[in-house]
Amino acid sequence: MTEPGAARVAVYLDFDNIVISRYDQVNGRNSFQRDKAKGLEPPRLARARVDVGAILDYSASCGTVVLTRAYADWSAGVNAEYREQLVGRAVDLVQLFPAAAYGKNGADIRLAVDAVEDMFRLPDLTHVVIVAGDSDYIPLAQRCKRLGRYVVGIGVAGSSSRALAAACDDFVIYDSLPGVPGFEPPAADTEKAGGGQPKRAGKSADPATPDPQAAATALLTRALQIALDKDDVEWLHNSEVKAQMKRMDPSFSEKSLGFRSFSDFLRSRADMVELDESSTTRMVKLR
Repeated sequence: MTEPGAARVAVYLDFDNIVISRYDQVNGRNSFQRDKAKGLEPPRLARARVDVGAILDYSASCGTVVLTRAYADWSAGVNAEYREQLVGRAVDLVQLFPAAAYGKNGADIRLAVDAVEDMFRLPDLTHVVIVAGDSDYIPLAQRCKRLGRYVVGIGVAGSSSRALAAACDDFVIYDSLPGVPGFEPPAADTEKAGGGQPKRAGKSADPATPDPQAAATALLTRALQIALDKDDVEWLHNSEVKAQMKRMDPSFSEKSLGFRSFSDFLRSRADMVELDESSTTRMVKLR
């Protein structure tokens, strides 16, 4: 029998989405479709391998995982090599036929239908984890929240919809999950950065894309101003500030910006915030 108040979690992985997004992130934009046409090379696949264990372990931190489903065409070689690992973690593999026969949004529709059915079939579910970055999952996230579930999204940086992140209660970048190794930018991107030097972490290669560092700074400023206006308290607990920032932008993660902790993130903004570390309870205020 379930303990009263115990968190129970359902995890849904759009496996094609996460594998292709990671491949494009590591090997270059749209590289998966180009490489697939001429044959995917094992070294490039290995470099972009998805750490399924990191995803499932993070999901388990939300509570007891009662069901996990992964949706893909498991006859495809790029997905088939994950089967043993997934089955070993008690993941149900849902077979989707190739896109030509199944339709463009086959995984989206099947996953969404199953998730809604599970919420009515298992009323004690408290958390829904959606592993995908596709904006097509926004209605599902909204429906889950209306049905009283806490929605967590996990997506790859650069391939995840900001609107989907906003629709979730919490959105985590795959790259920031514990155990996921960092990666060097593709050679083509490195050359574009100029002089053969790697691009600075957190900077966007596309001028039209907002700089994530500047966006995080603006988010921090707004969070502190809102808290000040609401409570009229000068000093705030670090944890309160981070919680407010996550409510405003569920995709915020200091680790995806290159910082080991939220305190490190605050120290990097010393020109705009003051951090009090004189006690075990760390406090922060606007300068």
